[in-house]
Amino acid sequence: MSEKQAILALADGRIFHGVALGKHGNTVGEVCFNTSLTGYQEILTDPSYTNQIMTFTYPHIGNVGINADDMESETIALRGLIVRAPARKTSNYRATDDLETWLENQGVVGISDIDTRALVRHLRDHGAQNGVIASDGMSESDAIAKAQAWSGLEGVDLVGQVSCNEIYTWEQGSYLLDEAKHHNPLLNKHIVALDFGCKRNIFRKLADRGLNVSVVPAQTSSQAILAMNPDGIFLSNGPGDPSAVAYAVDTIRELIDTDTPIFGICMGHQLLSQALGLKTFKLKFGHRGGNHPVKDETTGKIEITSQNHGYAVADDMIPDHIEITHRSLFDGTVEGLKVKNKAIFSVQYHPEASPGPHDADYLFDRFADLLATSE
Repeated sequence: MSEKQAILALADGRIFHGVALGKHGNTVGEVCFNTSLTGYQEILTDPSYTNQIMTFTYPHIGNVGINADDMESETIALRGLIVRAPARKTSNYRATDDLETWLENQGVVGISDIDTRALVRHLRDHGAQNGVIASDGMSESDAIAKAQAWSGLEGVDLVGQVSCNEIYTWEQGSYLLDEAKHHNPLLNKHIVALDFGCKRNIFRKLADRGLNVSVVPAQTSSQAILAMNPDGIFLSNGPGDPSAVAYAVDTIRELIDTDTPIFGICMGHQLLSQALGLKTFKLKFGHRGGNHPVKDETTGKIEITSQNHGYAVADDMIPDHIEITHRSLFDGTVEGLKVKNKAIFSVQYHPEASPGPHDADYLFDRFADLLATSE
């Protein structure tokens, strides 16, 4: 590995010095942090992280290498990567590549050997902000200026950048580690999934429940969706500011007026909330990690959840026909809701894990049960 020097420059003028990781060059994005202990490959390939520079709080990253079965999309979604200590050796029988080579091949600029604890404390105090990683000799002043000049994520439609361009079908189930293959489920129901930047493991979880998934672009109209005669509709996760995806909100609002069951996750939850008349707002530094406690307000049970979002649903004006079903035990923000007297619900967190705990796996069962009872 080259010991070429690199810098991380934040828009507020804070500079960190380290060692170049991945492609040598420079990149700009929103600097955030993720507290997950495992699953760096799934995080790197999650489209929800589009235009972000991710800091891993777990110090050693890359130990188990890279393999095709753990990809959540075709490519790395992040603009840059920040780690304390990248693994010099790969130790896993499933690995087909190492982290450093993979980052270089994907054209991702990164930085290592910096004090990630100091960086995370800074982001917690001052909030997620624009930043630049540079390993091409860019000066500190130029890097700060580039970070300050970047437009950021607010008001930008990133969903349109990551959504699929044409309809396709997903039938593959979850990966069976003991058998070294994916589950091949029997499919008996048909759902349409609006792709706002969906992770593959969500589709696998749906297929495990016997759901044949037709994935459609985010701009698909409600008329086109209903013409496919779905038993249910799924609203996927995705990146960026939900207020910039007005076309999807309009579509969802029209779908709500039908009797078709609807399930939303993350961005899907936020867009559904907007269609129901609620507002969204930007969090100071977001919720990103695999250890976030959430309370199910309907049962009193606590779930440990996987999360990745920089925006949340405001709960200062909740209409009578909407019930808040889940709340974060970190800051009390809305983590789930349902529409009374309709088969419509959503959650802010990621019940499909990859990475993270499986406490919320039951939500996929709940959606499948709604399809079975809505005939």
